[in-house]
Amino acid sequence: MSISRAAVVDAALAVLDQQGLDKVTMRAVADEIGVRHNTVRWHVESKQRLLILMSDAIFEGLDVTALPTQWEARLRALARWCRSAILARRDAARLIAGLSTTETNTYRFADAMIQTLLDAGLPPRTAAWANWTVFYLILGITQEQQAESTDPNAPPPAFDDPAFPALRAAAAHITAGTFDERFEFALDMQLTALKAELARAGDRPDGGG
Repeated sequence: MSISRAAVVDAALAVLDQQGLDKVTMRAVADEIGVRHNTVRWHVESKQRLLILMSDAIFEGLDVTALPTQWEARLRALARWCRSAILARRDAARLIAGLSTTETNTYRFADAMIQTLLDAGLPPRTAAWANWTVFYLILGITQEQQAESTDPNAPPPAFDDPAFPALRAAAAHITAGTFDERFEFALDMQLTALKAELARAGDRPDGGG
């Protein structure tokens, strides 16, 4: 039976969706696709390499030509696309968080995000670091959401310990709202900070350097 590396990655993603990240093994992928364990290893070399290819496949399908022109709208669209892509796969945030991926789809997303920030007028270092800041937001809140969804019957935390007065004061709001609402709130805050940075850069004699 002749198979491609793409077929191996697709099978690995199927195992991820069906059984979760902890069950993704070279043997499980081989069983999913109906080949020998060594066939999978020949295509992807190692489990670590397989996980990297899976992570990159999650970011497949970004159409940069369809993005809005205005930088703020484009950044929002990219952030929402990224979050949706990660949410579409079980345990995907945890998978991505444990890897350093230098593959085409991952680079395409990062390039689009950084170009958006450069187009806004931010200097290269700020654009690069702001890209990480937005990505960490997406990854963190999405990982929390995917972890929570594995135990939907868990009781909500109570914040009534007098040893933590600030938690008690804000208790009604800490877990209020949906993950989408909290994500949009945090994204708004990051955009507010970016626009403030743009204003400061415009006030500097060197334009921000």
